[in-house]
Amino acid sequence: MPATQSYYSPYPQTSYPIQVPQKPGYYYPPQHTYGRVSASPPEAPDSVTTSGVASYEPSAASSHYAGSASEYESTSGATSVDLLDYMGNRLNGSFDPMPLDRSLAKQAQTSGELNAKHRELLELQALAQRRLMGAQASFAEGMRAAKEVQKDLQWTQKRVDALNDRAARKHPEQFRTAQRRYPAPVDY
Repeated sequence: MPATQSYYSPYPQTSYPIQVPQKPGYYYPPQHTYGRVSASPPEAPDSVTTSGVASYEPSAASSHYAGSASEYESTSGATSVDLLDYMGNRLNGSFDPMPLDRSLAKQAQTSGELNAKHRELLELQALAQRRLMGAQASFAEGMRAAKEVQKDLQWTQKRVDALNDRAARKHPEQFRTAQRRYPAPVDY
């Protein structure tokens, strides 16, 4: 028979957490409120006495004990601390804006230089366009002149050929003698 042994522990045993299912739509996450955090409520002045009778009127002395909302918001009764102002002041005290200012100034300077170079490039591009248009106009004018010269040369060549043919027919012996003495160019 196996023996079972149990022992008593003087320390409480730890329990493990159990997952509890939640119904959908009924879970409200905790709401964090940021803003003013007040210190303890102001003390009631010594001149206020209570009569011992319960009263629910706003002017009763018992309502003065809890303090009104305006007393909590005022800075005279309790010192209130605005967390956003406090953290902003801490951040401003610990943050050194000089490197950021320097880099911002350097960025502005570089941007200005870049804009100046961009404008200079645009001006040079416009100048190059004007020069290109002038060169194109000059080239077109030169081509027209070359075509006119070519037409004139063709007309002149036809005229010279016609004169040579007429001279060869009219004076054949003198023409042959002149051809031997002054030969025509080879590439012609």
